[in-house]
Amino acid sequence: MSIKNAAVTEKELNRAQEEAASSSAVFVHQLSVPVDYNGKKYDSLSFDFDKLTGDDGLRIEDELQAVGKPAIVPAFSGQYLIRMAAKACTEPIGIDIFSMMKLHDYNKIRSAARSFLLKSE
Repeated sequence: MSIKNAAVTEKELNRAQEEAASSSAVFVHQLSVPVDYNGKKYDSLSFDFDKLTGDDGLRIEDELQAVGKPAIVPAFSGQYLIRMAAKACTEPIGIDIFSMMKLHDYNKIRSAARSFLLKSE
């Protein structure tokens, strides 16, 4: 991955690649504080990143372009990663759930999505 024109330092890239090496395609996250979403209380969320397809990636890119937020480097775009996580979630969630959870939880889920992308490159 070239970081020449990206807003990512080599140190950040190296750290993310190290995390990716030990990551799994299936990720279960215990939320630090339960989230009420669409009438259901979530204590944890499970993500199966292996179920995603190239079409999912293209749809995420199209959605970001439509809202004027293209992802130059998807693995380092929070907007791309949360959309990817929402599609990989085993529960029917939208990206709006991420704005309801604690930053710590959001960061852990976003990092799991990033690790999956980096490991698959």
